[in-house]
Amino acid sequence: MGSEIPFVSGGGRPTGNLMELRRRPLELLERVRSECGELGRFRMLDREVVLMSGPAAQEAFFRATDEQLDPQPTANELMRPIFGEGVVYDLPPERRRETLRTPALRDENLRGSAEIIAGETERMIAGMGESGEMDLLDFTTELTIYTSSACLIGREFREHLGPEFARAYHELERGTDAVGFLHSGLDTLAFRARDRARELLVAMIGDIIEERRAGGTEHKDMLDVLLSLEKDGKPRFSVAQITGVLVSTMFAGHHTSSATSAWTLVELLRNPGEMERVKAELELLYADGREVSYQALREMPRLDNSIKETLRLHPPLIMLLRTALEDFPYNGALIAKGSLVAASPAISHRDADCFAEPGRFDPDRYGEPRQEDRHQPWAWIPFGGGPHRCLGANFAAMQLKAIFSVLLRAYEFELAAAPETYRDDYTRMVVLPGQPCRVRYRRLGS
Repeated sequence: MGSEIPFVSGGGRPTGNLMELRRRPLELLERVRSECGELGRFRMLDREVVLMSGPAAQEAFFRATDEQLDPQPTANELMRPIFGEGVVYDLPPERRRETLRTPALRDENLRGSAEIIAGETERMIAGMGESGEMDLLDFTTELTIYTSSACLIGREFREHLGPEFARAYHELERGTDAVGFLHSGLDTLAFRARDRARELLVAMIGDIIEERRAGGTEHKDMLDVLLSLEKDGKPRFSVAQITGVLVSTMFAGHHTSSATSAWTLVELLRNPGEMERVKAELELLYADGREVSYQALREMPRLDNSIKETLRLHPPLIMLLRTALEDFPYNGALIAKGSLVAASPAISHRDADCFAEPGRFDPDRYGEPRQEDRHQPWAWIPFGGGPHRCLGANFAAMQLKAIFSVLLRAYEFELAAAPETYRDDYTRMVVLPGQPCRVRYRRLGS
């Protein structure tokens, strides 16, 4: 018997802390940390959740094996309506790991992606005109759908996509309400929108498939590979399953990039001195007329650190969940088999013991001699850690730097509202900037 893990306050209702988790998750998780310490419990209906917080506890969380803490049961309940049945988390462990190893995300396959992303960004801004105003999240959502699909699925598939596809995907991605960890089939506004969006995406991809089958030509992209697979002389995947595979692949390259690219620009605009340093770095790097390339993207530490700091302040996931498949001991306490176990990037990144003045945007914290992300390697966790670290992390970093290599050398931007009004929307597990998220822009030199 280990020491008892304390409960956070406010969970005496029949629903426990679920409604607070849905409406004010950051406040709840901060209270668990402050009231309970490294290990604290809260309730979602009849399920107990143990939050492991602080670098040492998070290291134990991320280093645990799937036989100890398994992400599959909770992730599948939340994501099955998004990815679909028989895809990713709805597969046995070995097939799931095989599916998640998207070849396009391997480092050697990312080298040609920088030029593709830059080209898509140039194509997107070509219609912006000399000046104007836009919702930044709408812009980055559409742009990163095009860049992710072009790089991870194929250029020919991307050519079939337009704003309607991006809007449907955005609605699908927003269907990550916390209650989905327990019951993703509830009749809620968010889940109805999610299901309508998935039906629309299945129809759109079905049209692309029919067009390809009628044309009879090879396209040499991921969609063609999926269409070519057979079992017992019949197509191995249905249109719905193919949609799930394509959506899950784009998810690896999109959900971080759309939100983080929007927030990076907002944070740079809220910190004009840092914006000037980033722009000066880009101007110097590209002064010789070189193109955006994989190598060039490795030579911009100022922008890289600004993106890191944006990910610290605005991590795309509030918390990561596992299911304890056996009793899990930690530091004299025992997390009971069957418990849900969580780590929270949002809480870890605001830990004053790990990050000096944690509420301040300070990209210098990652440079010499401070290197705050390295002194506490299990504190900066926007992509998780251990064997389940996000496979799209390297792609996301490269994508963001390629986008800003084009965007900040073509336009200057300003916030269209007071700086303090730009906030995270924590009503979904995938965190996005709250809308409206308006910026004004003017072409440089005009």
